[in-house]
Amino acid sequence: MSRSVHRNRVFRNTPLSRVFLPIAAASRRDLIERLLQLVIGLFLYGVALGLMIRGGIGVAPWDVLSLGLAGSSGLGYGLMTNLTAVVVLLLWIPLRQRVGLGTVVNALLIGPSADIALAVIPPMPSIWAGAPLFLAGLVLLAFATGLYIAADFGPGPRDGLMTGLVRTTGWPVWLVRTLIEGTVLVIGFLLGGPVGVGTVMFAFGVGPLIGWFLPVISRMREKRSRMLAEA
Repeated sequence: MSRSVHRNRVFRNTPLSRVFLPIAAASRRDLIERLLQLVIGLFLYGVALGLMIRGGIGVAPWDVLSLGLAGSSGLGYGLMTNLTAVVVLLLWIPLRQRVGLGTVVNALLIGPSADIALAVIPPMPSIWAGAPLFLAGLVLLAFATGLYIAADFGPGPRDGLMTGLVRTTGWPVWLVRTLIEGTVLVIGFLLGGPVGVGTVMFAFGVGPLIGWFLPVISRMREKRSRMLAEA
């Protein structure tokens, strides 16, 4: 999100700034609206994961891992998603990656919202019903990603791991992302996680979709924040 909107920042030039990203807002109304946008975006992200799982044609690499761990441990998918996020956050420590409010909410909210979607949406009886449901989930996930990133409260646990590794190793983004997602995909597959055509569709489709949604939503958010700052 553009920084052209003037915002007051919390945790700036304090000991907390070494751990937490500053919380910036043009006004109290701007802060409330962006918090609401963050929560809605992350809730919809979890719903999108539920849609893709119920599609039954494969899931994203991190969900292959979460479902594989859930099946092996007997724990629920949502809880395992949260636990995986916590483990990933622990990997931030040696990378000295700073935590944002959005990082914490991401780690706590996506799992339960995905469980709600799984409780409401039944498994699809065939691939002909499952494929459209998966595609709907993929589009919704890209839209939800645009919402929570444009709210500008810091990266999610997995994105922060990627950016932290890029910063510390100097490797290109594509290589780091490929290594991370390839590793979790192989581990999840070995644990029995569902890999299918949906996994391939996610790999090639999510980037372009986010690339379309994110700039549009960011421009709308920036325009709204500027209006609130001027008011």
